[in-house]
Amino acid sequence: MPDNEIKKLSELRFNKATECLNDAKKLFDAHSYNGATNRAYYAMFHSMRAVLAYDGIDMKHHSGIIAEFRRLYIKTGIFDKEMSDTISSLYDLRTDSDYDDFYVAGQEEAEFIIEKAQTFIENIEKYLSEK
Repeated sequence: MPDNEIKKLSELRFNKATECLNDAKKLFDAHSYNGATNRAYYAMFHSMRAVLAYDGIDMKHHSGIIAEFRRLYIKTGIFDKEMSDTISSLYDLRTDSDYDDFYVAGQEEAEFIIEKAQTFIENIEKYLSEK
């Protein structure tokens, strides 16, 4: 894929990430904490996909995207190891809020995940701005 197409794909994915984060904040304000948790996770997820576009990587499974991002960008020191912890936390909270019938995300959990997603995306944005 030509460089200009790679950059465009990365931009599209990053725009999707920021849209998801904005949606998470709106859902939080509306006290829809499960929805906010879901959208914050997807903000982080799509931002990882934006970075992986530069390596021509995309997969259908979240676990594959996460594994490749960790392998190529965290284990190599491009991104701080704390981002790996953020991925785990957000993935677990999103999974609980989406699939556990008895889990109800509260205000604190939703606020935590939105803050973590915001920081994650800011780190990705800084990295992408240097591409």
